[in-house]
Amino acid sequence: MAVYHCVLFDLDGTLLDFSAAEHGALMETLEHFDFPATEQTEQIYRSINDALWAALERGEIRQEKLVVRRFEKLQEELGIKQDPVQMNAYYLARLTQRADVFPEVENVLKELAEVATLVIVSNGVENVQLGRLERAGILPYFDGVFISGKVGASKPSRKIFDVALNSLGIENRKKVLMVGDSLKADISGGNAAGLDTCWCNFKMSPGPEKEKPTYTITNLEQLFEIVMEEEELANVGNPDKRHMV
Repeated sequence: MAVYHCVLFDLDGTLLDFSAAEHGALMETLEHFDFPATEQTEQIYRSINDALWAALERGEIRQEKLVVRRFEKLQEELGIKQDPVQMNAYYLARLTQRADVFPEVENVLKELAEVATLVIVSNGVENVQLGRLERAGILPYFDGVFISGKVGASKPSRKIFDVALNSLGIENRKKVLMVGDSLKADISGGNAAGLDTCWCNFKMSPGPEKEKPTYTITNLEQLFEIVMEEEELANVGNPDKRHMV
């Protein structure tokens, strides 16, 4: 049996390249609504959006308000008037069509799905995240998908982790690993939920001063040595194994 029987994965920045998806969807949205589709506008939007998502993690704003407020604030910054609800709907529709998968993701999921239950725990809008998972072709590897917009709680709140584990009937949290790129949402949240955590430090950022992950990796293939027993590690890459997809 694997060291960890269940692996919870964050989605954006961990499995999917959200920066690439966001850039493409945002540029299409700006052009459609006659905003300047420039690097400067994108930087303004990202600053607004990042601040609002940080407020969400602190419990200061609800997600349904956040997704519209970011376009209200962008309009205030640029002095351009459009319907922010329509802008957000158009943006989310474009975002749903984008599933930029990190190169090693499918191979890692294929191998880990042989030895552990794989689950998505993601902050985001449900139909957008599900659409991107389906388009990426990796949805069949997961036994459960828990999105904050559907659950009614966002990471780092313990509730979203509790909902996921209770729904799957998983009681032994010592055998559960949370994997994600956000120190606040994934590592702090996972730690508070009584889980071991793995920080995906793909950008080689300085280590955290407060919230300490159980493990730190710089590429997803390093998960094999964390999750698998020696016998399972020996079978990685064996083409004779039965894969679920």
